[in-house]
Amino acid sequence: MKEFKKAVADVVGELCRILLPIKDEYYLGAGKEIAICTLSSLNLLTQISEDQYLMEKIAMVGRLLSENKGIDAIIKYSARNHYLKHIVVCGVDTRGHLAGHALLSLYRNGIDFQGRILNSKSPRPQITISRTEVENFRKRVHIYEQYFYVNSNLKYRQMSYQVRWMPVT
Repeated sequence: MKEFKKAVADVVGELCRILLPIKDEYYLGAGKEIAICTLSSLNLLTQISEDQYLMEKIAMVGRLLSENKGIDAIIKYSARNHYLKHIVVCGVDTRGHLAGHALLSLYRNGIDFQGRILNSKSPRPQITISRTEVENFRKRVHIYEQYFYVNSNLKYRQMSYQVRWMPVT
């Protein structure tokens, strides 16, 4: 039964990818130590990418839409960019996937021996990254939680203020 559910979920996911393509968007900045993850908030991503001061200070800004491949990509990016020390997670979490919750659970609790993110409420919090890579990520990068559900302009100002005053070397 479990295999059938996984097969159905894979088919539905592939149909969604084809019929409702979601553009992976990210913007590179001039900084090295700070990244911003806007979860599913496209407007927030646009606001940040158009803020020249923030883009001078951050390494990148992008969205996180899945609790597995997306988190794998974040860990791989941080492994390639050794200067990265801070990730600000902000915006509205992806409905259904809860990718932001999964990322914070990974940061706080790690993974089990099968690559499953511990204490995640996401439906499929299974990553392919090794436990060693996850532990290196957890030791090297600090994650700041800035979720919001209403008043995105106010939260944008609060988040941008926090980023502007983060200590960078």
